[in-house]
Order: sequence, then structure tokens, then C-alpha cells
Amino acid sequence: MTSGLIAQGRRAGETNVTGANPAQLRSYYFLRAGVAALWVAAAFTIGKADPVAAATLLIAYPAWDAIANLIDAKRNGGIERNVSQGINIAVSGMAAVAVAIVIGSMNVVLGVFGAWAFLAGLLQLATGVRRWKAGAQWAMILSGAQAALAGCLFVKGSLGSAVPGIGDVAPYAAFGAFYFGLSALWLTVRRGR
Repeated sequence: MTSGLIAQGRRAGETNVTGANPAQLRSYYFLRAGVAALWVAAAFTIGKADPVAAATLLIAYPAWDAIANLIDAKRNGGIERNVSQGINIAVSGMAAVAVAIVIGSMNVVLGVFGAWAFLAGLLQLATGVRRWKAGAQWAMILSGAQAALAGCLFVKGSLGSAVPGIGDVAPYAAFGAFYFGLSALWLTVRRGR
């Protein structure tokens, strides 16, 4: 009886037992993939040519992550049901402010990005584990683990003598676009079945 009600709820587009709505997750993942891809394109074009544009993009990336996590949490049961995303909203918001404060030193910016990527990656991994039954979460778990590893590499790179640039951060965003796009496509295929 319960499994029949859950199946009816899924067909009606309601949230499943994990609190995640697969149709909304698919749309959200496509949005995240698209924004990340646009950010990467902007980073390699205007970001490399104009320091002000690069600074704006570096501040905007964690700020967008905070906004995106807020949107997703609200659409899938609220922040109370999505504690890892609630924490991620705070971490990403603080990272955006920290980047704005230290924007004069790219080594410090890379260190801030590293700390943020590490924490945000672990929180994304936790969200993926919690939402496992919603589908396509293996990609989110891999993405979170890779983000945490990238964060460690960013922190290590920030301690070197070479001055990093936005091009050093852009591959991180490109992998994010890939994983979000992969999750969206996986949910699309799964829905088609």
C-alpha cells in the first residue's frame, strides 16, 4: 500500500521519501550546469582580459552557489529538511564575502576558494548521500568528493610563489558543469524509462 502511494506521488511530480522532487532536481541540475558553463566561458574570455571582470566572476561564483543551494533547498522540503544545504548556503555566502575582501591577492583568493571548495564539496557529498533514492546522486557524490580534493589542491597552490589567475579556478567550475549536466541527463533518461 505504501509503495503504491509513493509511486503515485512520483507520477504526480511530488517529492519522494528523500524530500527531493526528481523533476525539480533535473531542472535545477540543468540550471547549475548552464550557469557553470557560462561562468567558465566568461572566465576564459573576459575574465582573463579584464581584472575587474575576473574579480567580479570570482566573487559571483560562490555567491551563486549560495543562491542555488537556497533555491534547491526551498523547492525540496525547506532548509529544515536540507541541513547540509543550509550549511552550504552559509559557507558559500561567507566565501563570496571573503573573496571580495581579499581580492587584491590572488594567492589568498585561491586559498579561500580552496577552503570553500573543500567544505562545499563535503556538504554536496552529504546532500547526495541523503538524496540517493532521488536518482543520479552518484554523480553528485563524485562531484562533491572531487570538489573537496580540488579544494585541498587549491590551498596547496595558494601557498606557492606563482601567482594564480582565474584560469586556475575555471577547470573546477567546468567539472561542476559536467557533473550537474550528467545528473540532469541521467534523471531525464530515468524519467523516460
